[in-house]
Amino acid sequence: MLTDPASRISFDPQSTGFAADPYATYAAMRALDTPYFWESANTWMLTKMADVEAVALDKTMLRNNEDFIEDGDQKAQQRAINFHDMPYHERYVQVNLLESEGATHARLRKVVFREFSPAMIARQRPAIQDFVDTLLEELCEQDEVDFVAEFAAHVPGHIIGRVLGVPDEDAPMLRHWSEEVVRFFDPERGAEDKARAECATKEFYEYLLVLLAEREKAPKEDLLSKLIVYRDSGQLSQDELISTAMLILMAGHGSTIDVLGSGLHALLRFPDQHQRLRDDPNLMKTAVQEMFRYESPLPYFHRFATEDTEVGGKLFPAGTRFGLLYGAANRDLNRFERPDVFDVGRTPNRHMAFGGGGHFCLGNHLARLDMDVIFSTLNTRFTEMELVGAEPKYKSGLSVRGPKELRICWKRA
Repeated sequence: MLTDPASRISFDPQSTGFAADPYATYAAMRALDTPYFWESANTWMLTKMADVEAVALDKTMLRNNEDFIEDGDQKAQQRAINFHDMPYHERYVQVNLLESEGATHARLRKVVFREFSPAMIARQRPAIQDFVDTLLEELCEQDEVDFVAEFAAHVPGHIIGRVLGVPDEDAPMLRHWSEEVVRFFDPERGAEDKARAECATKEFYEYLLVLLAEREKAPKEDLLSKLIVYRDSGQLSQDELISTAMLILMAGHGSTIDVLGSGLHALLRFPDQHQRLRDDPNLMKTAVQEMFRYESPLPYFHRFATEDTEVGGKLFPAGTRFGLLYGAANRDLNRFERPDVFDVGRTPNRHMAFGGGGHFCLGNHLARLDMDVIFSTLNTRFTEMELVGAEPKYKSGLSVRGPKELRICWKRA
């Protein structure tokens, strides 16, 4: 009797084995003739680049299904995936730019895209460099540091916080709220995750209300003041302003912290590539791109089919939920030569770490600028960097990918 190949795959994103190496599981899933069905999440998981890219770019595939199912069914689905009974989360997170579609999405994206211009991003370089230099000056005399907790965790939040208009001293608090909210997007979230996400969203909301009141009295040259202008001109509602501010802060925190950690870990695992980058600093842009491909910090998103469709050689009815495993697609041999090798000069490098289509990450240029400045500075300031102790443990789950800590020793130039 023949056994279904899919039944031999153990797909457990919460396990320590998956956290240590999800790519063996992804490879087994890619080897299947059709997409893998994850029964506990009622989701068809896409692992091949061709399938992931096609669905991400398909305008009939939406992040939510409220536009094509009855309200009662929508509420039932919310209960089924535990996205209900969270008044603050439902009001400010579940309806933000990332989760919206159609005319609402286009309007909100236009507002944010207008502000995240190449010129605005370029203007941040001196501030990023100054903050990185100051932080490293405090750390460089230490023989050993946890790169994640003592360095990476401090940079992205301060940078995106300054862009929005958040005081530096509040950045750690925003990081905590962001992590609690983002964690709840993992498909295997539990009751404890739900309570923490709702509490964080409420506290986040209350904090932003105070900050908004301050800007209304005394506007500054920051994004929050500009969002107030958009609100007062009718281009944003008050709730949309708050949800957009939350999203910008959340998107600017966790994923960049994670890719900073995994990026340095990759350089330490592939010392020949690290030396290659030291010898040729002009490779930094391709190296940063490779860091995002090699360990995609946001490895999973979903889409709903709004009409009957064929994906990966199988027909699916309208309403089907697809899981886009960007982390798996970015290791697809059909797209990348030697995909499991970290190559700082890889080109072309058409990865999916920033998503695709209408939901392509608007903050990708700022994240890459952060990475460029940080790794260029590290290579200039330190002649040696080595991993201390055992290999770092990575976070579990599908919604994030990054080391929990990364203990290193370094030698100052």
